[in-house]
Amino acid sequence: MADGDGERSHREQERERRRRRAEFLWELGEARELRARVRPRRARAARLRQAAVRMRTFRW
Repeated sequence: MADGDGERSHREQERERRRRRAEFLWELGEARELRARVRPRRARAARLRQAAVRMRTFRW
């Protein structure tokens, strides 16, 4: 019986970890959107920098 309880506890911990991670990622996305709205010039510059890095690292 103890193994079954341990397995259930492990599943509950895993479910809670996934829920917290999903909430964190959702909040992170919200924060990025807010930052882009509040400082559009800086967000645009960051997008351009990221695109430049992608182009530099792209292999033909």
